Amino acid sequence: MTEIEFSRLVGKYRAGIYRLALCYTKNHADAEDVVQDTFLKLYTGNMTFPGDEDVRAWLFRVAANRCKDLLKSHWYRFSEPLNDEITVPAPEDDDSVVLAAMSKLTVKTRTVIYLYYYEEYSVKEIAELMGDTETAVTSQLWRGRKRLKELLKKADDDEGSELCERLR
Repeated sequence: MTEIEFSRLVGKYRAGIYRLALCYTKNHADAEDVVQDTFLKLYTGNMTFPGDEDVRAWLFRVAANRCKDLLKSHWYRFSEPLNDEITVPAPEDDDSVVLAAMSKLTVKTRTVIYLYYYEEYSVKEIAELMGDTETAVTSQLWRGRKRLKELLKKADDDEGSELCERLR
């Protein structure tokens, strides 16, 4: 793989992989590490892909597996987060209500919803990426939508109500 091709792939898929990693880890620094590890694996591996969709699927699969490994690691499970006083607040964005609600979902549900709505994968493709059945992915989507509607209704603002309507 040439450096130009690699740079193109990083530019095209970095944001999506970062958002997936953030869904898993709920931590910006860990998400950045996962992105770096994922692209490092692509760069150092001597793999060839027939098309961009195959590269995309491979990258998301590697990132999801890296996140799972990180969350299972001894260091991660027994380390303490930094104090809240020294965290830097993230800038507000339009989806802050949805992101706050999604952070309350389980990792698997959050990942399925992210891949379906943000990355526009089909149920079949998500099942292949996650190593689940299509039925399991469909159930996760259904549970996730239901739970998000409940959380957004509790948000008690106009934007939350509007977003509930979009989840139907």
